[in-house]
Amino acid sequence: MATIDIHNLSGEKVGTLDLADEIFGAVNEDLLWEAVKHYRASQRAGTHKTKARWEVSGSGKKLWKQKGTGRARIGSIRSPLWRHGGTVHGPQPRSYDYTFPRKKLLGALRSALAAKLADGKIIVVNAFDVKEPKTKEFRKALDALKVNSTVLVVETPKHENRNLELSARNIDGLELLRGNEVHPYHLLRYDRVIFSQPAIEKLQVSLQNSVSKRQHKPKEDESAKKATSERRRRPRHDKAAEVA
Repeated sequence: MATIDIHNLSGEKVGTLDLADEIFGAVNEDLLWEAVKHYRASQRAGTHKTKARWEVSGSGKKLWKQKGTGRARIGSIRSPLWRHGGTVHGPQPRSYDYTFPRKKLLGALRSALAAKLADGKIIVVNAFDVKEPKTKEFRKALDALKVNSTVLVVETPKHENRNLELSARNIDGLELLRGNEVHPYHLLRYDRVIFSQPAIEKLQVSLQNSVSKRQHKPKEDESAKKATSERRRRPRHDKAAEVA
């Protein structure tokens, strides 16, 4: 079981936290790619649109008679064949979102946490005790935690910390999220992640409940596996020969 240090906002170590291997152990890059692709697709506005021939401006009167002029037949100046005419098979408003299995999303979240831990990019603080809503003071706390790049700050869902919100919203490259809003995309987008201790503990419990029971099943002892294989290879005695 891995452990991680717990710091306060002054950068001092105040304890350690045990991390579950089934959450912070393995990284599935294919699953991360799928989760990020789904998130970015769901964020697309899908408001693109072109005008068809019945939507562009212009008269619908036939320009000249059908036959006898020697010119190509034409019914309207709004034809797609003409300049300023309608567009054929152009993009129309649509939603790019699609169904993504919840188990795969939670698996991708575990992989993203494991990747961040392997890179040493996760920081845990005991609490975000921001006494005053001042950006300058919170910036000092980030400097004490040696954060000089983009950072994701995660707090517990039910903990209302107005001073933290006001202090963090004006810092460039910082995003504040609740624990139930964290997505693998957020973890991969930002260089560092700062969890409050209650937030990472609650997230760890939630992800442990989502882990498949097969992963909790202990591995069979090597001696037992060897005995089983030998028993399967042992030839069966002929009952007729035994009777004789």
